[in-house]
Amino acid sequence: MDAHFLPLSRIRQVPSVAVVVDVMRAYTVAAWAFARGAEKIVLAESTADALALTERHPGWVALKDGPPAPGFDLVNSPGLLRSADLSGRTVVQKTTAGTVGALAVKHAPLVLCAGFVVAEATARVLRAGGYEEVTFVVTGEDGRADEDLACAEYIAHRAAGPDTTAAPDTTTGPAAETAGAAGITTGPATNTAPAPGATADRAAADRAAPYLRRAAASRAAVELATGIREGAHADDVALCLELDRFPFAMAATLEDGLMVLRPHTPR
Repeated sequence: MDAHFLPLSRIRQVPSVAVVVDVMRAYTVAAWAFARGAEKIVLAESTADALALTERHPGWVALKDGPPAPGFDLVNSPGLLRSADLSGRTVVQKTTAGTVGALAVKHAPLVLCAGFVVAEATARVLRAGGYEEVTFVVTGEDGRADEDLACAEYIAHRAAGPDTTAAPDTTTGPAAETAGAAGITTGPATNTAPAPGATADRAAADRAAPYLRRAAASRAAVELATGIREGAHADDVALCLELDRFPFAMAATLEDGLMVLRPHTPR
């Protein structure tokens, strides 16, 4: 598999396969939304579009980066989302980097959205497809967010084969995306116990360790841990670094003109 790691600014043509990576926190949040019962996630072009969608569809809930804002029910924090009851709901998500990245490649035949929490499931989709070329869209900081690049490199490494060994550790770099705090009625955190896909395999943890160390040292992780970013929960960084927390991948497709993300269970 020929893997390309590109920032948004270098997406010049429609890739045949795109993996859009946003670890902190868009696609960690998306995975948690599905775990909490969401049926689908609509990736909005702008906050105005997100609000317009929820106005047209009163049962939908809106989620965005940054602090709570009128009209938005949720914010981009896995720690705050993990107790929300989203059973059967449609979530409209707008973030600074993650959703922008997916929309930039919306015409690709296959668009997967990923973070460490769905890394192995995403790699399984790529392995099963036998794709010759895959473009990894590194969304944070125009491709310089080390948590996103580390995750993209890890998924590419795993897609090369399930028994490959980890690449050498590399230097850390700067970071990623912004966040928020909540406003939706919450229910019991029934899905917070380790999922069937959560990492129990020591070999898998060892393979991932160099990549996770890079992500933990990234600027995004530091800003979340030190409270620089508004709307963050104290557990956000740890939740973003839970390797293979969920057994599904996430695929985005155009449906009636909207970019819609759904869970996808690889064969």
